[in-house]
Formats: sequence, structure tokens, C-alpha cells
Amino acid sequence: MAGTPIRVVLAKLGLDGHDRGLKVVARILRDAGMEVVYLGLRQTTDTIVDAVEQEDADVVGISMHNAGHLTLAPLIVCALAEAGLDDVPVVIGGIVPEEDRGELAAAGVAAVLGPGASAAEVVASVRAVLGADAPTS
Repeated sequence: MAGTPIRVVLAKLGLDGHDRGLKVVARILRDAGMEVVYLGLRQTTDTIVDAVEQEDADVVGISMHNAGHLTLAPLIVCALAEAGLDDVPVVIGGIVPEEDRGELAAAGVAAVLGPGASAAEVVASVRAVLGADAPTS
């Protein structure tokens, strides 16, 4: 897998209609040499899992701005596990209170990025959740 770019599926899960930040993240990851599959708004766990499987994604990025993170994030982690894709880490970005981060980690979320995360932090987080064997561009 060395020499192949990291493949990231990005999506808005549920009815949240705020996607500007996720579009910025898509560009940040693309500019860092990653392959980005942007699914856009109002995705379901099924559409995200299907995309992860079809695109052979390494990471899933979900943007949350609707206070549904404690419900929706564990759903995507469970859906990936049920599909046999539990080795694909889930990274959440958006409005997530600090006190909820432990619960998200316990539910299997690999990383949480808050508002104002720098481009370097976004890229580093994606690479970090993949560990030492992360593919690079």
C-alpha cells in the first residue's frame, strides 16, 4: 500500500445542511495528496457504507453541526462494523462539545476535530488515525 494515496470518504450524515466546512476539508485533504470522495449533504449510514466499500476508502470523515453527534456518529461506526469495515476509522468534525468527546471515543470514533482546526491539524489527524502504516502520496 506504500505509495498509494489515502482515500477518504467525506459526508454529511442526516439532515444537517451546513456543508461549507466539509468542502474546505475536502480541498485541504486533496491538496495534501489524498483522494477524496465527497458524498455531500443528507447522506444515510447505508450510502456512506456503500461508498466506503465501493471506493475502498481508508477513512470516513463526517461533519456534524446539528447536535446529533452522540446519536449519528455511533450509528456510522456500527454500520461500518456490520459491513465488515470496522478497520476504517471514523473522524468527526464540527460542533462537538469537549465533554462529549470521551463518549464518542468509547463508541469507536477515532478522532474529533473542532471548529477552527488548522489545515495541518486536519491532515495530521487523518494520517494519525491510520497509524504508522498510513499510505502516503
